[in-house]
Amino acid sequence: MVAAGAGALVVTVAYARWQQRHALHIGAVENVVLLPWNVSLPARVDTGAATSALDAREIRVLPGKKYVEFRLPESYGGHLVHRKLHGWRVVTSSDGKSEERPEVQMDLLFGDRLIRTHVTLSDRSHMHYPLLLGRRTLGNRFIVDVTQTNLLPPAAAAPATP
Repeated sequence: MVAAGAGALVVTVAYARWQQRHALHIGAVENVVLLPWNVSLPARVDTGAATSALDAREIRVLPGKKYVEFRLPESYGGHLVHRKLHGWRVVTSSDGKSEERPEVQMDLLFGDRLIRTHVTLSDRSHMHYPLLLGRRTLGNRFIVDVTQTNLLPPAAAAPATP
């Protein structure tokens, strides 16, 4: 039993060292760029939330139910966005209310690191941050220092796509 416990400890320590070398250190709030629109927006990093959520207006599932259309808030460009509908996710908010939300895949730029992730769409106009980043997006790619904000250098805008 001691050998198995010691082996697990070695693996855990090795993984912790690997993560410190490769994981990106981020704060509780970071500016990210939403691609391909090159829209910079503040994101609240929330390790207590499982899913990520994007502030979306005029959400509409298109005929055939394979695509969703939504508009980004005017303060972030007001772009009309079309994305493939990845599915529906039941999300329980911090006040205990559950709702079913459409989920889409998005590309986010954190500093110089591109992350492809799934986000649910909801009207977050009553929230302080237009993007919430949950555990599924964060995975093992980040180390979060909740005492800090904006640890990343500003993300360089990606080249415009035709």
